[in-house]
Amino acid sequence: MTAHDQNDIFGTSLPAQDNYPPPDLGLTIAIVVLSRRWRSLIDEKMREIGQSASRMEALAAIAYSPAGTTQIQIAKRIGIEGPTLTRTLDMLEADGLVERLADPNDRRNKHMKLTPAGFDALVECFAIAGRFRDRLLADLPRTEIKRSLDLLRQLITRIDSGQLLAGED
Repeated sequence: MTAHDQNDIFGTSLPAQDNYPPPDLGLTIAIVVLSRRWRSLIDEKMREIGQSASRMEALAAIAYSPAGTTQIQIAKRIGIEGPTLTRTLDMLEADGLVERLADPNDRRNKHMKLTPAGFDALVECFAIAGRFRDRLLADLPRTEIKRSLDLLRQLITRIDSGQLLAGED
């Protein structure tokens, strides 16, 4: 691509360079960057207690799911693939933090349950994450936090509904 072609592409195929990024693209970029940085920060602190953000997510999803929730349902709730969750659950089970219980109606399914040590680990994880969250959100108006949460929930609902894939060619 020549320099002339590069100049022609901005504002047509790519967003214009002036005022880049536009608000909608800027929001998307900010969500991705925030998520990565937040997870990295939490992972760094969680390592100090032998945990990670992914382990905390799995423990929380199990703790806050109804009794009888299967491993597959936990994976969907977190938004990851089953095999990825299986590796995490194997480690959590080896550490005595979760139990896999046989489904009486289908031997292929496993129901998930936190052990008392799992609840203790989750409390510790939540305390660490809570301290960082409190600092991150300090001095931000509650109305802004609620409005932002409402927007993010709407976006998550749109993604989870599959409506984004419906119009694909």
